[in-house]
Amino acid sequence: MSAPALRGLPRTVLRLHRASLIVWTVFVLAAVAVLVWTVEVTADGALREQDYCARHDRCTVLTTMAYADRIGLVGAFACYSFLAVAAFAGGALIGRELENGTARLAWTQGVSPARWLAAKLAVPAVALVLGGTALVLAFRWGWGAHRSLLEDNWLFDTVFVPLGPALVAYALCALAVGTLTALVLRRGLPALSLSFLVMLVLHAVLAFNRTSLWPTVTRVSSTYFDLPNDVWVRENGTLLHGRRVEGVDYSLCDGRNPSQTAECLREHGVTGYYAVYHPRSHYWPLHLVETGIVLAVAAVAVLAAFRVLGRLTGDAHPREEAAVRPPSP
Repeated sequence: MSAPALRGLPRTVLRLHRASLIVWTVFVLAAVAVLVWTVEVTADGALREQDYCARHDRCTVLTTMAYADRIGLVGAFACYSFLAVAAFAGGALIGRELENGTARLAWTQGVSPARWLAAKLAVPAVALVLGGTALVLAFRWGWGAHRSLLEDNWLFDTVFVPLGPALVAYALCALAVGTLTALVLRRGLPALSLSFLVMLVLHAVLAFNRTSLWPTVTRVSSTYFDLPNDVWVRENGTLLHGRRVEGVDYSLCDGRNPSQTAECLREHGVTGYYAVYHPRSHYWPLHLVETGIVLAVAAVAVLAAFRVLGRLTGDAHPREEAAVRPPSP
């Protein structure tokens, strides 16, 4: 393969998909702009409204709600942006070119299938890393600027993901999964749909099992205790005759003074209380473990994509420099 062909391949990918690159850039800039405007322009009004409500019985919280809604909306779009990436990779990036023969034409122009796929992955990957990093930094700043105006917490899915590199990891994984799906199906619309579904299921499974990704903290006390608002509670309840029991009915001991209540609880076998939870300090361990899992899935998908491409083109060695010869008529 000639050096000019190698240098021109990323440029060709950019030219073919410049509309998608523009959409991604506009999305990132718009999200950052909304965060900046919300924090720098509207926060003062929301804080004044909050202060007024703290000193008066009747007030409105429309400005505060609007502030929280805008921050939450940016978090939601950023969190689930990987679904659009999966659809793009399965459809426009790879699937459509395999379906209409554009990819095979490129392979006859001095570009090996492996180089073609490497460029197809590398160019959008760079854009996703740069844009995703900007989103993470902007969201961390915007979400942490005025926490008293927000009612969400770090355990919310639309906060947990965009606060760290998991956002970028999900985008890269979506790119890899979409590419693999397109190479397997070789049709744009089915690959788009399946890529979207696979990433949706992957994210749902990880989100459902997120609390299991790192060891929890267990607290036991002979007296009732309240946990901070920013902990992620997995389980809490009562020690009944030394056994952990959730959902114990305390109404039998209501309406008594504290000493009588304690005696009543002891008579019913209540010996203490417990809670199993993740403190706020567990955010980064949980987040980084999930990020690692997602990146591992992405790596496997990329390796599988090159393997499928090799079988598809009859090239036993995907990194081989020789271009695929066009089929004889």
